Amino acid sequence: MGSSFTLGGDRTVSRIGYGAMRLAAAPEPGHDQGMGHIWRAPVDRAAATAVLRRAVELGADLIDTADSYALGENEELIAEALHPYRDDLVIATKIGVTRPSPTEWVPIGHPAYLRQQAELSLRRLKVDRIDLLQLHRLDPTVPLADQIGALQQLREEGKVRHIGLSEVTVEQLREAERIAPIASVQNMYNLAERGHDAVVDYAAERGIAFIPFFPVAAGAHAGQDGPVAAVARELGATPAQTALAWLLRRSPTVLPIPGTTSLDHLAENLAAVDIQLSDQQFERLSAIGAAQG
Repeated sequence: MGSSFTLGGDRTVSRIGYGAMRLAAAPEPGHDQGMGHIWRAPVDRAAATAVLRRAVELGADLIDTADSYALGENEELIAEALHPYRDDLVIATKIGVTRPSPTEWVPIGHPAYLRQQAELSLRRLKVDRIDLLQLHRLDPTVPLADQIGALQQLREEGKVRHIGLSEVTVEQLREAERIAPIASVQNMYNLAERGHDAVVDYAAERGIAFIPFFPVAAGAHAGQDGPVAAVARELGATPAQTALAWLLRRSPTVLPIPGTTSLDHLAENLAAVDIQLSDQQFERLSAIGAAQG
């Protein structure tokens, strides 16, 4: 399936990148370990910058973030660690979600707000143009044409190279494509969470990057006695690597962005780009999603 992909027709990246969302402080008191912890920058900034720099050293040339991660501090952390950026490094960020509190993620798609957030991302990332700007969520109260139109305006002004979407259906993706070129779609997708199979297939047909978030699923199937571990043993790999290898085999335009704060797990994840599944192994793993459905 190939170990690289050309994003938007002009930015070639390795097919496993790095998702920076995990680089955050511990959860606020009284909040769970879920999305509520993406609220503040990590206390140990040196450790976080070391992870980012090591990711690039190991070949991750697509780094994904969002203006809502730690209220913009995640973008600042990336600039602190990696700026000035290598010419082959693609920094992707997202706008369109506001954070009134640690556990709230509220879409806002007003064009003026989106353009303002893009300007702030440009400053925090220390760039003149964002390689990939993704609409974090669609705002159901604002016409899609207005939301995509704001990103297209930024593109025409030279402040954005490529436009992406997140958590959209095939129908929404088609509608967006009628307004502006769409280079990527970022939806939740992994071995067990297969609700966006149709989007994966459509993206492959159109040459659009499909960037699955939460690419390494947890659950019973991922346990020591589960089917993922069984295939992993056959490959001499870890379950996480096996799950990532399945995603790479699933479609030639899939670009997983596993996140971690561990240097060991980082190396493990990025090495999955070299793992090859047999047809039989791929089918056995694919059956997991069918069973979950």
